[in-house]
Amino acid sequence: MAGSVIVTGANGSVALHAAEHLLKSYPDHTAVFIVRDASDSDVNTKKLRDIIAQFPSAKASIHELDLASLASVNVFADSFAAGVSSGAYPPLSAIICNAYYWNLVAGPELTADGYDKTLQVNHVSHAALVLRLVGSFGPEGGRVLLISSDSHWPGKNNMEKYPPSLGPDMDLLVKPAELDSADDVQGRGYQRYATSKLALTTWGYALNRYLHKQENLSKITAVSMNPGNFPDSRALTRNTPVSLHELQRDVLVPQLPNLRLQMPTLRTSAEGGHDVVALAVSPAYKGEQGFYTLLEKDISSPESQDEATQDKLWAKTLEWAKVPEDKTALHVAFE
Repeated sequence: MAGSVIVTGANGSVALHAAEHLLKSYPDHTAVFIVRDASDSDVNTKKLRDIIAQFPSAKASIHELDLASLASVNVFADSFAAGVSSGAYPPLSAIICNAYYWNLVAGPELTADGYDKTLQVNHVSHAALVLRLVGSFGPEGGRVLLISSDSHWPGKNNMEKYPPSLGPDMDLLVKPAELDSADDVQGRGYQRYATSKLALTTWGYALNRYLHKQENLSKITAVSMNPGNFPDSRALTRNTPVSLHELQRDVLVPQLPNLRLQMPTLRTSAEGGHDVVALAVSPAYKGEQGFYTLLEKDISSPESQDEATQDKLWAKTLEWAKVPEDKTALHVAFE
């Protein structure tokens, strides 16, 4: 049965194509697009609104949510859950955790919650959103799609200088000590981003175990996905050094057809958007879980597959996300 599909970071480069594909190919679903700034003064939100306008019969809405704020997550989750209960929205079919943050030109930034901004936006707030909304899925279940990256696996991305790791003291993930070298903000900034993707991927395994333990939620599955690398993404020009802008303009975009012969995961944002929607919504992937690269079943990094690490991160994430037991339907998580 068609239901609601939540997409975070819905005005991003890949997400704009995902939005168009969702509205065109799955018109029976209700699209709930989440952005940080829902006003038309944001040029990318305006693009999203223009895409929606191409489908006059679409069931789609845009909502403002700042993932750098747990209070903002809580307000949206409460409002949406109430909407499902009242019939204003159909039950969830999928949550696509797509929004991201990185900063490769500055040191660690703390949110109002006191957490590292990269880790909070990419992992903690998405976990909070999912935990608060698992009870809004329908009886047929659905999918939680966690957008990961090849960066989560040490040595797999050429931008890496310092390998990602969850480390023995996971509290340093959300409240980093001054481990970041002031003269290498790009290298350390990318490490924070890669580590946040490692955290989200690792957490997804534990999420699946807890969902399977609770019968009324056992038809919901979590899938982590590396959707590829996108030379045409505006991510390469956001909080990044000029050298990366020039690399995108002079090499990555014009040479993409040749580069992808050597690196098959290099692709366009349009291709990524298509695959993200397919893995989240298509009946062909019903019940799938684990890790995917593009639309192929794959394995994630050894650290992400370590069950003791998964359990430790799960406990820490519950603590960081500040989701009380009475605010989630996943009660087994507190046993």
